[in-house]
Amino acid sequence: MNRFVATFAFVGLLRPAPGTWGSLAAIPVAFALHQLGGFAALLLGTVVVAIVGWWTTHELIRDSDNKDPSEIVIDEVLGMFLALWPVSYGAVMAGASFFALWPGVLTAFVFFRIFDIWKPGPVGLADRRGDALGVMLDDAVAGGLTMLVVVVFAAFSHLVLM
Repeated sequence: MNRFVATFAFVGLLRPAPGTWGSLAAIPVAFALHQLGGFAALLLGTVVVAIVGWWTTHELIRDSDNKDPSEIVIDEVLGMFLALWPVSYGAVMAGASFFALWPGVLTAFVFFRIFDIWKPGPVGLADRRGDALGVMLDDAVAGGLTMLVVVVFAAFSHLVLM
């Protein structure tokens, strides 16, 4: 069960680039949560993924030499959920469909992948922990940075381009 959760229903076994597949797979799940209960459901889902993801990752890497196996993508799901918070919140506030804000979804995906691969500043610092918390935390930080980018792009789009 731990492997099923940590690989996000085995999405992490897809090649190449399992992190990208995990990030893509997170989008329809975030959408489903948003449909079920708006931003509050996505927020709750994010908390659940963070806790369960940390636990399953801890269990899988505890006795392993590899402290960040590429097939573990629950961390990418956490990061994408965070990156999509402004989209979900904005859709609720505007009374719009989640995918009516598709530029935000696209921006969240692209910038999350950039931050997750590049690992700038605090993302890299979290990644170097070498434990289950580090596995989850680097993607949470990347998701938080992406969240800021999505908000800035949305503000620019609404204030300058409209």
